[in-house]
This record gives sequence, structure tokens and C-alpha cells, in this order.
Amino acid sequence: MEWRINVGDGSSKALAPKASCFASKLCAALKESFMAFIIRIRGFFLKAWKLGVDDPRKFVHGIKAGMALTLVSLFYYMRPLYDGVGGNAMWAVMTVVVVFENTVGATIYKSLNRVFATSLAGFLALGVHWVASQSGRRFEPVISCLAVFLLASAATFSRFIPTIKARFDYGCLIFILTFSMVSVSGYRVEQLFDVAHQRMATIIIGTSLVIIVTMFICPIWAGQELHTLIIRNMDKIANSLDGSMDLYFGQKEEETGPDKQLGNKSLGYRCVLGSKASEESFANFARWEPAHGQFSFKHPWKQYLKVGAALRSCAYCIEALNGCINSENQAPDAVKRHLREACERVSSTCSIITRELAKTIQTTTRSPTVDFLTKEMNVAVQELHNSLKSLPDALNEESESESESESESESADGDAKSARVVPLMEVIPAATFASLLIEISSRVDSVVGTVKELAEMCEFEVGGGSSSGKSTSELETVKVLERV
Repeated sequence: MEWRINVGDGSSKALAPKASCFASKLCAALKESFMAFIIRIRGFFLKAWKLGVDDPRKFVHGIKAGMALTLVSLFYYMRPLYDGVGGNAMWAVMTVVVVFENTVGATIYKSLNRVFATSLAGFLALGVHWVASQSGRRFEPVISCLAVFLLASAATFSRFIPTIKARFDYGCLIFILTFSMVSVSGYRVEQLFDVAHQRMATIIIGTSLVIIVTMFICPIWAGQELHTLIIRNMDKIANSLDGSMDLYFGQKEEETGPDKQLGNKSLGYRCVLGSKASEESFANFARWEPAHGQFSFKHPWKQYLKVGAALRSCAYCIEALNGCINSENQAPDAVKRHLREACERVSSTCSIITRELAKTIQTTTRSPTVDFLTKEMNVAVQELHNSLKSLPDALNEESESESESESESESADGDAKSARVVPLMEVIPAATFASLLIEISSRVDSVVGTVKELAEMCEFEVGGGSSSGKSTSELETVKVLERV
């Protein structure tokens, strides 16, 4: 009995601290969860603020969208405007939300597609409704369903056609939606023509308001974005070439090792590889934009896509070049020393040409030094070919000089003769690296051709001389200054 009482007392005494301990743990967990939630919210707002600071146009775009929605909402708030469009004013609000985009070209693309598709679908639906109503009450739903089936099937199939998908995909979608809604509602709704007229008026009001806001308040032109993107990609290609040379031949390595340098400088080509979708989108939207700045209405935006494709071709080779840099099988230092000067000269001329082409597009003036730089690049490529051909002889001479310095005996002479056979596996990595540089030079030449075509189409003016260099020594000097 005493034992039971003691146990009971002990257990009852132990329950109190356990309950208080559980409550404190629960409070601590809730406090920790709340603090973690606050930290996440704070991190989200900091990221959003940084995004807006990096590109203030995103803030401006949000303000423009709010302004457009506020203006179109007046058709509900003001009685005279509401009486003019009736209860269909909500269609104007929906139109503003749907068609408002970041760039002028994208906004005009969606607005015009919506207006034309809605008009066409509305007229066709009214025509089908009139024909069906004249056929009698029995055949009216049959004709309406058959028309919806045929036109919706044809419009959906047309979205797979590349030309229509690129320029009128949104219009086909709106056509299907509008035709189906008008055809179905026309079976039950009286005065269908008045309803369609009011909806069409509100859509035109919404699209017109959006186009005015996006064009006249801090406009962002898709053509200018594409123009800037191509220039930026050219600079990244040139920087990647310079960074690859620095890594391969061991120059300018930072204290943190070559990996950081590789990530900071020589990996810019990856952005070029991932820019195809952006280029095609900007080019498609730029065709809808009116003349602005230095771009006319019929500016050859398709040629920018060719320039971008040529740059991506160079980026693929640079990616393979970085594969050679990061490979475990590396060429001996003697092989690198023999090919270093020729490789650096080829890379230098390629990067200088790319920067000169970027300057040509940026200033819309033809550079008089591009042809000369191209000849210099071809001469550098020929020198690299000669260096590859003379590589075995150079290695044999080096091995002979080393063997003669070690010993002058007959056995040493025999070893020297045997050392003249260069192991193939020591030459393959350097030969691969050099061959990729030669391939890059040929692809840079194709970039030069596409930029010249663009200059002819746009009628670029002939600019003055460039400071890139007029001789081989000057090109090498520029390269040394860039390295410093």
C-alpha cells in the first residue's frame, strides 16, 4: 500500500513538469514556425525589390497595367459611360487583363488578333444563326451544331500550321471561343445582334485603351529588345573565347582557382544557347510594331534570327572547347607551349571580330575594318595549321636537346632516337583544341556574312575606322591589354 501511494505520488508529481515541458515545446515550435514564415516573407519581398531595382521597367509595367484597368473601370463607375455600353462593360475589363503585355509588339499582336478574330467569328455566327433560324425550329439546332463542329475543327487544325501558329495562334483561339459562345447563346437569347454589337464595342474600347497606354507611357519595344539581345550575345561569345584561352593556357588564374573564373567569364556562351526562344518571340512581336526610333515598319527582323542562329553555332563549338579544358586527359606543357601563340592569335582575332560586329549592329554603321580583321583571322588560322604540322618536329627537337644535356653517351643517343616517336595520346587533346578553334573561326566568318546581309538590308551607313587594330602586332597588343 505504501509502495502504491509513493508511486502514485511520484507519478502525479512528474505529470506537472511534463505538461509544462510539452506546452513550452509547443510554444517554441510555434514561435520558430512564425519566425521562419516571417523570414520567408521578408526574403520574398527582398527578391521582388531586387528584381525591380535591376529592371525598373517591371515596376513601370505594373503601374501601366493598373492605370489601364482603372481607366476601363470608369465604364462601370460613371453612369453615362455605363449607359452607352450596358452591362457588357465587363468585357472591356477582361480584354485589358488578357491582352496587356510587357512589350508593345506583344500587346498589339494580342489586341489585333482579338479584335479581328472576334469580328470574324461574330459575323459568321450571326450568319449561321440567320440561316438556321430560316430553316425552322426543327433543323435550327442541327445546323448550328454542324457549323460549330466544322469551323471549330478547321480553326483548331489551323493552329498546327507553322505560319498561323507563329502569328495568329491567339486569334484562332479567340475565334473558336467567340463563335462557339455566340452560336450557342443565339439559340436562346433574343436580340442577338444588339448583344454582339455591344460586346464588340467594349472589346474595341479595351484594346484601344491598352494600345494607347503601352505605346505612349514608357514603351518597351520588342524590336529594341531583340536588337539589344543580339549585341549582348556577341559580347558574351567574345568574352567566352577570351576566358577559354585564359583557362587552357593557365593565365590570370585567381586565388580561388580556375573554376570561379570559368563560371564568371568563359560560360557566357550558355546564355547564347538558351536565347533562341526569346529571339523568336521578340522577332514575332516586332513585326506588329509601328516604325519607332531607328527601325522602320518593314525592318528585316528575320535576319536577326539568322544572326542569332550563327552565334549559337559558335556557342556550340565553345561548349566543346570548354569540354576539352575540363577533360582529365590534357596535353603536355611542351605541346601547349608550341601551340599557344597560334591559338591565342586565332582566338584574339575571333573575339575582336565579334566585338566589332556588335559595334556595327549597335551603331548601325558598317565597319571598314571587318574585312581586314577577317583576313587577319584567316592568316592566324593558317599559322595554326602550320603549327600543328610542325608539332612532331618541335617535340623531337626538344627531346633531343634534353637527352643531349643529360648524357653524351651512345646509349643516350639511342634513347634520343627512340624519343623522336611522339606518343599519339599526348598530341590528340591539343590537336582537338586547335581544330575546334579553327572551326570557331569558320563559324565566326558565317556570322560576319549574316551581319553584312543585315547591313545591306537596313542600309547601314559606312562608319569611320575602328581602334581594333590594323596589323598583327596591334591585334596582339589589344589582346594583351584585355588580359591586363
